[in-house]
Amino acid sequence: MLPVMELADQWQAIVAGLPEDWSDARVSLTLSDAGEAERVGVLLAPLMPGRRGTRIRFFAARRGAGPSPGAVERALSRLDEERLAGTLELLASDESAVTPPVGRTTLAASWNTALDSLPDDWSDLYCELELVSTDYLERGALLLAPLNPARFGGKPAFRFRCARLFGYGASAPMVRRCLERLDGERIAGEIRVLRVLSDTRPIGTQGPVWYVGGKAV
Repeated sequence: MLPVMELADQWQAIVAGLPEDWSDARVSLTLSDAGEAERVGVLLAPLMPGRRGTRIRFFAARRGAGPSPGAVERALSRLDEERLAGTLELLASDESAVTPPVGRTTLAASWNTALDSLPDDWSDLYCELELVSTDYLERGALLLAPLNPARFGGKPAFRFRCARLFGYGASAPMVRRCLERLDGERIAGEIRVLRVLSDTRPIGTQGPVWYVGGKAV
C-alpha cells in the first residue's frame, strides 16, 4: 500500500498545478477520521475555515485579503505534526485580472447606487445579497459577519438589515466596507433593497421589526 501524502505535501502539489498567474484558490479538506473534525477546525482557525461534517473548506489568496499560500502550508504542517490525515481537493481557482470584468459593477458601487435611489429620509432597510455561486457562501458569510447576515430560501444569498441613524442593523458605511471586502476577493453578486422605511421614530424600542415568512427579521 502506498503511503498517504502529508497534507503540506498535498498543498504543495496543488499550488504547483495552478496557473502561473493564479490569484486565489478554494480548497476542501476531507478528514480520514470524522472524530477529529472539531480539533482540526481549531488548528486551522487562522485560515478562517468553514466546516460541514468531515469536510473543511478554506480559502488562500496569493496577494491581498485572505490567508497566504505560506500560511496555508504552515497550518497544514501543524496537522501533519499531530498525525491528522486527510485528502485535499482543489475546488476552484482564479487568475489575476489585468482589467476589471466588462459590464459588471462592484458590489460597493451597486450599494452606492441603491442608496442614491432611496428617499432622503430613509431610516431602515431590509436587504439581500445574492452571490453568483454557492462556492462563495462560506467565505462570504465570514466577510459579511459584521452585518449579521442570514440565509433565507434556497438560493445562494444573504439577507441583512441596515439602519441609518439608530436601531437594528448595520450602518450604511459598514455595509459598504463589507461589500468592498467581497470585491477585493472578486466575489460577485447582486445587491437588492427589499424593504425600506422612512423617518421611523421608535419609542420604547430599538426600531421597527419586519415579519417575513412568519419570522421577525
